This record gives sequence, structure tokens and C-alpha cells, in this order.
Amino acid sequence: MAGAAALSPGTGLSAVPLPTRNSNGLEQFLASIQNRQDLTILDLAGANQNNIDFLTSLGHRLYSDDIVRGLDEAFGADNFIANQADPILAQRFLEQSLDFAPDSFDGALLWDTLQFLAPPLLQLTVDRLYHILRPGAYLLAFFNADEKCRTAPLCSYRIADRRTLTLAGRGQSRPVQFVNNRGIEKLFQNFQSLKFFLTRDHLREVIVRR
Repeated sequence: MAGAAALSPGTGLSAVPLPTRNSNGLEQFLASIQNRQDLTILDLAGANQNNIDFLTSLGHRLYSDDIVRGLDEAFGADNFIANQADPILAQRFLEQSLDFAPDSFDGALLWDTLQFLAPPLLQLTVDRLYHILRPGAYLLAFFNADEKCRTAPLCSYRIADRRTLTLAGRGQSRPVQFVNNRGIEKLFQNFQSLKFFLTRDHLREVIVRR
């Protein structure tokens, strides 16, 4: 497990977007909601107009929340990892970020947000997601595949088309922990199924069915 400072870059989104990338995970996630109408999708990387326009054009509703910013506000820059183990602060974070009724969402776009949570908060967050997703719902998550990385880009993931993302930079941070494939399987053990997608960059894409 690696240490980390506060996650916010401090200067907002970069004016220069990072390169686009193909995403098989995104393609499968969107396939799970095609030919359906009036679904409610959760996007945890914060609101951006690309995702709002794309998903509403498919006839769905999008609820956006910037969970990375919520982590900063809940746990602060000093003792960021240790503060996540404080049960009072952890409960406050869950209530502020994921306080929804059971079966509220038909899908969730987590992007790379889970790698910035330390255990046991990481498992508590996944358990809360299980609680607020409807049976059969899919979620999409990215994990850093480089165990030795010192920093990783913070990105705003913007849907360009059904299998293409534009990554707008939000600065750099250090993932709180590296989670291998076995750890990811254990993390989502209460879900129905999990599938990994191989990529050519530093991200592992995971699609999980509730």
C-alpha cells in the first residue's frame, strides 16, 4: 500500500486534454443499457457535459458526483490514509457521497475512483454500491495495472462515443493502494459476475454485474 497526499490538483481541469483511448469496458457497459429507456445511471467522476449529453440522448437520467473531491473534503490533506480508517469520518463520507435508497440505480460509472480509497473504506464503499444498485445492474471500474507506479493521472472521463473516452487531466496523484486481479475479485465477491478487459495502457478495465 502506498501513501498519498490530498487528491485535488488545486487548479481544476487542465485546458489540454489527454489522448483519447478505446474502452471495451465502456462498450459493454453501454450495451447493457441499450434498447432500454428511462434508466438512472450514477457517474462518480463528477459532472461533465459530454457524459450528460451522451447518456441523456439514449433516454436515460444521469446523477453525477465527484467522489474524489468528496474524499478530499472528508479526510483532508494531512493523514489522508489514516483518516479513512476513522469510522466517524468514513460514515460521514458514505452519507455525503452515496446516501441513496436501495435499488436506486440501473448502472454506475466508477472510472478509477476506487483506487483512492484505503481499506476498510474501500470495501464499505463497494458494499454501499451493491446496496444502491438494482439487481442486474452493471458498473464499470478502472484500476491501475502498474504495481510500481509512483504517480497516476487524475482524469475526468468523457464519453466521446460508444467505445471511446477522452481523458481530461486533473493533475497527478498517487494511488492509495494497488489491487491485483484476485483482490478485485474478492472486493466484488457479492456481485453476480465480473469480467476483466486487457488494455495497452496502465489501466485494467472491469465490468461487474450486480
